[in-house]
Amino acid sequence: MNYSDNYMIHNCIAIALFCGALFFCLWLWNHRLWGERIKACFKKPFAFLGLTLTVLFFFTAFLDSVSWKSQSLDSTHLKANSQRTALDRIFQVVSGYPEWEYKERATSAPLAKVELHDKDIALKHRHVFGTNVSGVDTAYAVLKGIRPAVMIGTFPLFIAIPLAVILGVLAGYKGGIIDEIVVYIYTTLSSIPGLLLLLAILSVLPKSLFNICMALSLTAWIALCRLVRAETLKLREMEYIQAAKCFGVKLPKILLQHILPNVTHIILITAILTFTSLVLSESILSYLGQGMAESWGTMIASAKTEKAQSPIVWWNLTFASMALFLLVLSVNIVGDALRDALDPRRGGH
Repeated sequence: MNYSDNYMIHNCIAIALFCGALFFCLWLWNHRLWGERIKACFKKPFAFLGLTLTVLFFFTAFLDSVSWKSQSLDSTHLKANSQRTALDRIFQVVSGYPEWEYKERATSAPLAKVELHDKDIALKHRHVFGTNVSGVDTAYAVLKGIRPAVMIGTFPLFIAIPLAVILGVLAGYKGGIIDEIVVYIYTTLSSIPGLLLLLAILSVLPKSLFNICMALSLTAWIALCRLVRAETLKLREMEYIQAAKCFGVKLPKILLQHILPNVTHIILITAILTFTSLVLSESILSYLGQGMAESWGTMIASAKTEKAQSPIVWWNLTFASMALFLLVLSVNIVGDALRDALDPRRGGH
C-alpha cells in the first residue's frame, strides 16, 4: 500500500490511541481492588447494553480514523485510488457499492423506490434510512458522524484531565496562595457563559478540529478541578497523611501514593460525564454553524429547512438525533456503572 506521510501519522496516532485505550480498559477490568466490582456492575443487563453500545461507537470511530489508498487498476474512477477509511470499505462491502456511487441526485425517503419530489425518477439504490438533500445515504452520513463526536468528546480530555488533576491536587493540599490563584481562575471562567465563550473563541480562530478541541478544553477542566480540590482538602487531614508527613515522607511521594489513588475514581467518573457534555457542546456549536462538517450537529442544523418542506423530510433529523442520543445515553450508563463500582461510599453491587 502507498501511504502518504500525513495519513501514516494519522494512522499511527489512531492505532496508538486505540491500543492505549484497550490496555487501560483491560487494566481496569483486572484491577486487584476494582476489577471484581466492575465486573459485577457490568453483569447487569442495562449496564452491559450501555457498555456494548459504547464499545461499538468507539470502534466505529476507530475504523473511520484508519485510512489507506487502494491499488485499483480502474483508472476511470479516481476516487477508487483516493484515501479511504476502513469504514468506507466496510460500507462498500455491505452495500455492494462504494460510498461515492451509493447516492442519488436528490432527497429520497427511507426504502423508497422513487425520488421524494419527482415520482417519475426511479432511484438507483434502496436506502434504508433515505438520503439527504445532496443524495448522500443517511445511514452513511450517520456513521461518518461518529468519528467527529468521539474525537470532540475525547481529545479535550487529554488537556483537561492533567490540568484539572495537577491544579486540584496542588490547590487542595498546599492551600495558601496556590489555592487562591486556582480558585480565582476557575471561578472567573465559570462566571462566563460557556457557550458564549466557545462562540467567541471559534469566531476568531479558523474552524478546525484542533481549534474546536482547544476551545472546549478551556472550560472542560473546571468541574473536575473543583472535585479533586475538595477531595484533596479532605484527604490531607486524614491520619495516614499526617503520619506520612511526620515520618518525613516527601511531598511528591505523598501526592502520588496517597492522594492520587484516592481521587482516581472521581477522575474516571467525571471524565466520562465530561465526555457527554463535550459531545453535546459540539453538536450545539455545529447547529450554530461553528462545528465540524460531518458531525451530527451539522446534520441536525441542515434538517431545519427540511422540516418546512412538503412532504416533511424527517429522517435526517430523526436518525442523527437518535445516534447522538444513543451515544450520550450509553456513555452515561457506563459512567453510572463505574460510579457504583469505584466510589468507596457506594456498595459496588
